[in-house]
Amino acid sequence: MPETVILVHGIWMSGLELGLLAWRLRRWGFRTRLFRYPSLRRPPADNAVRLIERVRRQGDTTVHLIGHSLGGLVILHALQREPELIGGRVVLLGSPVNGSRIAQRLVAHRILRWLIGRSGPQGLLGDGPAWCGTQPPGVIAGTRPFGVGRLLGGFDGTNDGTVALSETRLDGAQASLSFPTTHFGLLFSRPAARAVCAFLRTGGFTPAGESL
Repeated sequence: MPETVILVHGIWMSGLELGLLAWRLRRWGFRTRLFRYPSLRRPPADNAVRLIERVRRQGDTTVHLIGHSLGGLVILHALQREPELIGGRVVLLGSPVNGSRIAQRLVAHRILRWLIGRSGPQGLLGDGPAWCGTQPPGVIAGTRPFGVGRLLGGFDGTNDGTVALSETRLDGAQASLSFPTTHFGLLFSRPAARAVCAFLRTGGFTPAGESL
């Protein structure tokens, strides 16, 4: 039975933006599933409960998890509840595991705070869970500073336009890698997709030797 990759989207997203990455993963031999959740209406910890249920429905297949942006925080919450939830690996793509300065600025703005909804507590505001999984995750970040962050005061230091590189650093990660792409560009980058596939297969960001 093919190994299964569950992809978890970020805030404001529907999951359709993960389509190209999912296609590349299927070419690599994985079965893919998309986990959709209400990113604004429910906090990450609540959405993690639903993710746990989704993983359990996959049967005996080995399950890997990939989270983009807020999706990575949902994954951290799920593994905090059940560290042995999956037998596979985890890759976080541009996930602000240390909190998001952009989210903090939006919450402080009376008119714009609705854009964060309920994703802030134990999530984008910086009080999310530590890594609790059984296998160290891989972390991938972007370094091209073009995105909504430029409209909200910008960043100090390297960033992808939405999330700062320092916000993606996770204690306990097996390996970290960055690409010269934007926050959403991570989902469409061929080199990033190759790195994801390599990590799922080997546990490291080594060349996988196959074109995607």
